[in-house]
Amino acid sequence: MNNTQKLVIRFILLICITLSNFFGIGNGEANFNVLDYGAIGDGKNDDSQAILKAWEAVCGKGKSSATLEIPAGKTFLLQPTVFAGPCKTNSPHFQVMGKMVAPEDPNAWQKCGGCWLSFLRVQNLILDGSGQIDGQGSSWWKGKKTKCQRPIALQFDNCNNLQLSGLTHLNPPEAHISIYGSHSAHLTNLHIYAPEDSPNTDGIKIGGSTHVQIHDSVIATGDDCIAIVNGSNYINISNIACGPGHGISVGSLGELGSFAAVEGVRVYNCSFNGTMNGARIKTWQGGRGYARKIHFDKITLLAARNPIIIDQNYCDLDSCYNHKTSVEVSDVTYSGFEGTSADVQAITMSCSASPGCLNITMNGINITSSVPGKDIFASCNNAKGTSRNTVPTVPCLSKKSFNNSNYI
Repeated sequence: MNNTQKLVIRFILLICITLSNFFGIGNGEANFNVLDYGAIGDGKNDDSQAILKAWEAVCGKGKSSATLEIPAGKTFLLQPTVFAGPCKTNSPHFQVMGKMVAPEDPNAWQKCGGCWLSFLRVQNLILDGSGQIDGQGSSWWKGKKTKCQRPIALQFDNCNNLQLSGLTHLNPPEAHISIYGSHSAHLTNLHIYAPEDSPNTDGIKIGGSTHVQIHDSVIATGDDCIAIVNGSNYINISNIACGPGHGISVGSLGELGSFAAVEGVRVYNCSFNGTMNGARIKTWQGGRGYARKIHFDKITLLAARNPIIIDQNYCDLDSCYNHKTSVEVSDVTYSGFEGTSADVQAITMSCSASPGCLNITMNGINITSSVPGKDIFASCNNAKGTSRNTVPTVPCLSKKSFNNSNYI
């Protein structure tokens, strides 16, 4: 082979490489616009099946990554839909630039179930974009009789290595986002909104999951901004603006005498503005198990009710009474709280007689009334631990020095 032939071959190879990179051939990338699969995007016609076809193409592509595109400027109506795995694609990408909306009338839902949009057994999923996911839940909140129970808007079930970012989540029938049975999830730059009086519209609910990070997001809703329930471990929450809402809660745990376990939670650099609660731990009467190694650090309060609350005797049934057993609450640290309480009782430690709340530590707490000149106080029963530089004074905690330690 002479030099001229070699140069021709090299030139052809270079052209092939350039074309393959341009068209996504060979580099493991492919894009699938739902409009190419029959979606209309007028907000009136049901686009569920078209979007499912696009998902099946993405999930079954067998490339390192493939992207399903919900284009901007369009509104896509979806009935309850399950986006199921496992996928051949190593990292399926679901990009929402437009709007996804649920049927506005609850009786127009074709299926009854626990959620509206569900991702099931999808590994390395990336769900992002600047678009909206709107559950159109206002009709569900009015208490009218419907054929279905109120569903969660968006659920991730057994989705390891999840990335969720950028989206706006609006008006779910029940909770906005649920993460269940998943390991390693990263949620950031989310905008989550529902009216203050919308019932049970938790922002993010985590259960049976480990190593979940949530940060740099705004949550304004009708229930917990973030709820951490049974089986959740190593949850790291930071830079969250919560309000309105019911605060950031561990629990409830141990309902109807069940065993529950939560360990390794850190809530850092968060704000509570006009919330019903701030940093809350709630466990049912008669429950079993533990909630431990929990840190609330660098918290800003603006007219928050119940800024710090542990309720180890939680019960919302018609008939409640104290049981001999309870979910043990231990190794809980509160530090760097600053701001105002809308209630005169700013700190509540309502713990059971046995085992009570153990190793509670408070340091650098400065809470005053949102009403200038009004006194506030702390209530404390069956809690053991230490307190330093804490206003208001917590009567059942001893004033001793201590060393903070990080659990996460």
